[in-house]
Amino acid sequence: MTRLSHFLGFAALAAVMSAQAAELPAEIKQAGALKLTVNSTYAPMEYRDPATNELVGLDVDLANELAKRLGVKIVWSETPFAELIPSLQTRRADFIISGISDRASRRETADFVDYLGTGPQFFVMAENEAKVATDLCGKKVGTTRSTSFPVEIEKWSKQNCEPAGKPAIQYVPGENSIDVRNQLKQGRIDAAVQGSETLPYAQTQEAGKYRVIGEPFAKGYQGIMFRKDDAALREVVTEKLTAMIADGSYKAVLDKWGLGANAVEKPMLNAAPQ
Repeated sequence: MTRLSHFLGFAALAAVMSAQAAELPAEIKQAGALKLTVNSTYAPMEYRDPATNELVGLDVDLANELAKRLGVKIVWSETPFAELIPSLQTRRADFIISGISDRASRRETADFVDYLGTGPQFFVMAENEAKVATDLCGKKVGTTRSTSFPVEIEKWSKQNCEPAGKPAIQYVPGENSIDVRNQLKQGRIDAAVQGSETLPYAQTQEAGKYRVIGEPFAKGYQGIMFRKDDAALREVVTEKLTAMIADGSYKAVLDKWGLGANAVEKPMLNAAPQ
């Protein structure tokens, strides 16, 4: 065999293997459905429309378009945020697309296909006197306990409060974004932290009630979360998402929900820096 023919043979084999990797797993293809679960308290990513009780949101729209291109339907279920990862690990969900951040600590058993830029932001009630983020040093700041935000708040406080001789931020846990905003409105906390993808929606729904302080103080990505052993499913979903970015349908979904600025140029595997 010549070196050229050997190369061509290897290239052909690689092409076949690549084509196989982009196939839906047999059990999903046979069932004709994806099992997906979401935490429906994180508007505009996924939530129940108050007027219709329909499950809607950016993630819902993206998932529905992906399913359409994969030729399957979606069987939706709902669960608390803390149960999203266990739902994936126990195979109650085929993958997770539910406002979940790509974090290094979550990559031991899972891979993330990152599809949306995000970052934590401080916000307060409109009448709060705080003007800059360092005004929150020593204050009670709430955020959802099962997100990456508690760690980010502690890190920011150590970098910006304590070196300046100011007291550390007092982190207060919440069950979800709705609970955190309720704590803020009830005066149980002085400020709160949520992702840059959800605050614009909250401000729209409760006009004039909240005021964002500063820019996002960390950079991250939300990702579609897959089990490590589901490389085939991860690859075929990545292929379809890449096509959606190329043809503009991905950007149209983000623009619909006011998050066009959070778009990524291409899907990225385990790309978040944290």
